[in-house]
Amino acid sequence: MARVKVFSTAICPICDKTKSLLTRWRIPYEEARVDTDMSARREFTAVTNGARTVPQITIDGNWIGGFSELTELHMDDALDHLVE
Repeated sequence: MARVKVFSTAICPICDKTKSLLTRWRIPYEEARVDTDMSARREFTAVTNGARTVPQITIDGNWIGGFSELTELHMDDALDHLVE
């Protein structure tokens, strides 16, 4: 099971960019599509306190935020520590 989960939809270009960056950084992730999977949508709502935008990312079940927060963690060299 991947430690990183990306909540996304099919028509979200930032979701695609997030997944591409994770792949480039060699960080395995699981995608949860909130537009087609009701259980993923329920989990998304619960873990993000009702966030309304995608992508939203969790690491080990802890919500870190969206694309901006992910890239900030990477730029601050904090992402590697979270996913080691």
